[in-house]
Amino acid sequence: MTVARDERAALLASMRAVGPDAPTLCAGWTVRDLAAHLLARENRIDYLPGIAIARFSNRTERIQADIRAYANWQAMLTRLSTGPPAYSPFKWLDSVASIHEMFVHHEDIRRVADGWTPREMSVPAQRALRRVTMVMSRVVLPRLPAQVTLRTRDLSVVSKIGRGPRVMVTADVGELLLFVFGRTQINADFEGDADTVDAITRAKRRV
Repeated sequence: MTVARDERAALLASMRAVGPDAPTLCAGWTVRDLAAHLLARENRIDYLPGIAIARFSNRTERIQADIRAYANWQAMLTRLSTGPPAYSPFKWLDSVASIHEMFVHHEDIRRVADGWTPREMSVPAQRALRRVTMVMSRVVLPRLPAQVTLRTRDLSVVSKIGRGPRVMVTADVGELLLFVFGRTQINADFEGDADTVDAITRAKRRV
């Protein structure tokens, strides 16, 4: 099993446990909406442009809504468990392109309720999350109004990106990845001007 497949299996287990109507950290999305998003991402190439480009977002939303409305819940989970189809670019990139998607959305389910705690991640998972955090931070963080340094609890710098007031974010690598994707339910320490920290935590992300 790759780390991406392990995270997919863990995500599916949580989806089955809470059910399709449970809330998530994605504003307005239930677990069914989240499953529809993941299925659209892997099975509909025409879904992808609207994730990153605002002018295509209406089509992306329609595709996701159609899957949500017409797909049987158990069938959605079964299809998601098989991974991307052969024609999808994610079929060949799954081991590197799906780790963050499965990890972050799994935490969107886990952390919506009070009392959550970070999961203990294996050493291979931590390494994989560190790699994807380095990559995704270069895509997302330059748009924030600060120079942001991400470092792990052993003070190892993962990424240093952006311009402006300096902010240091110290956390386990999974928490750093969640920060990159704009999640605020994280276990992290912030150093820097309070207004700047507030601004970067509230800033919307577009990947």
